[in-house]
Amino acid sequence: MKNMTHNAAPLEAGPSGLALPTTAFSRAADRVVTWFGELASALWLILVLVIVIQVVARYVFGAGSIMMEELQWHLYAIGFMLGISFTEVKERNVRIDVLAERFTQRTRQWIELFGLAGLLVFCCVVIWYSIPFFWSSYQLNEVSAAAGGLPYRWFIKSFLVTAFVLLALAAVSRLTRVWAALFTTHNA
Repeated sequence: MKNMTHNAAPLEAGPSGLALPTTAFSRAADRVVTWFGELASALWLILVLVIVIQVVARYVFGAGSIMMEELQWHLYAIGFMLGISFTEVKERNVRIDVLAERFTQRTRQWIELFGLAGLLVFCCVVIWYSIPFFWSSYQLNEVSAAAGGLPYRWFIKSFLVTAFVLLALAAVSRLTRVWAALFTTHNA
């Protein structure tokens, strides 16, 4: 049987519908990505608190703050960017399964392999261009253009690098699982 692992227990399919074995690398990488995903989840609570404080300050006390408005956008961006890789690990990304549900597991695994390879190329391109973008901002000690805005603009830009490194890690993690399913987990 092609999709049986060396273990006696059959694999369970995740939300994507693919039954993939785990690997030592995938378990370790998924723990790292999940930690960042949990951190991103905590940021949503902080974001809500910042929004409430900003609304109360503006409409009750008539004192708005550019810094608080920028903080809202920065927290949203950081939470979103850190959540991308977490979404990949938990298989909560959008998939179009209209055709794929009719394919065999093996065909779906091959499609997954090529899709992950494409995702890794995309991640590498983004990382390649985001590192100088961040580094230039850091060297210039870039600050907000708005009076009263946040300092350290490089900090938010660093999350472009972080997010796509984590997404690449999540993609490699899943790629090792697909590779194991395709090439090392089937018996003759």
